[in-house]
Amino acid sequence: MGKTNQSSVTEFFLLGLSSYPELEAIYFVLVLCMYLVILLGNGVNIIVSIYDSRLHTPMYFFLSNLSFLDICYTSSSIPLFLSSFLTSKKTISFSGCGVQMFLSFAMGATEYVLLSMMAFDRYVAICNPLRYPIIVNKASYVPMAAGSWIAGSVNSVLQTSLVMRLPFCGDNVINHFTCEILAVLKLACADISINVLSMVVASMIFLVVPVLFIFVSYVFILCTILRIPSAEGRCKAFSTCSAHLTVVIIFYGTILFVYAKPKAKDSSGADKVQVTDKIISLFYGVVTPMLNPLIYSLRNKDVKAAVKNILC
Repeated sequence: MGKTNQSSVTEFFLLGLSSYPELEAIYFVLVLCMYLVILLGNGVNIIVSIYDSRLHTPMYFFLSNLSFLDICYTSSSIPLFLSSFLTSKKTISFSGCGVQMFLSFAMGATEYVLLSMMAFDRYVAICNPLRYPIIVNKASYVPMAAGSWIAGSVNSVLQTSLVMRLPFCGDNVINHFTCEILAVLKLACADISINVLSMVVASMIFLVVPVLFIFVSYVFILCTILRIPSAEGRCKAFSTCSAHLTVVIIFYGTILFVYAKPKAKDSSGADKVQVTDKIISLFYGVVTPMLNPLIYSLRNKDVKAAVKNILC
């Protein structure tokens, strides 16, 4: 792609795995299968949470929000990713790139906060079971979920607007599957210190703070479980939060590995993202949303019973 100025930039070229054509067919099949599982698994979770009265509880309300988030997050990028293999069109418009960044940021930040709200729900359920119906009722858990969505959307508007106002006068080749913000910022020909500062602040608020909140919650949960005298009681108490803890470890662990590991300095602005980084980002963006409903459903008797009732 040739040199252009900001006014003439109408689209970006998504490089993806163009340098590895032998892998494209394999990735297409894998991503398509995982996307179908995401739609089916998360869709089933939402349906059973709505139509089965036994699942009208705070935990399943948060779970249905998480499932809806995963569908929205993956649907903002995977259809374009798949169509690029079928049509050989690997471009995305400037405005389309902004929409994709907004949805990605909004869903991601919302999920960070929502997972911490789910940790609070598990903390109250295990550490204060007698007060659970009083503390976590509809008047509290609905605003908690709504606050997660609002906070994620506000952060996304800020981050996306800061990126879209930048001039792009260099190559318009994004070395990624999607409009990933770090890959897009490399194409800017202006000072991005404000963007970096805002991302650091946002990371502290939406990543570090929720992680600390979840960690402290599970410290109290673990202490409470260890004080239970019977082994059966300890296993039963731990089983109520094991699914959430597994999702948290996979979700945050992958994010920390992708974004916290050292990056090579790029003085020319044309640094290549390694194929391993792309595979890891795919794991974070596709595999994790696919695992969420499986983790919550396969080990949950209530969900399996609700699915059977609906099928019958």
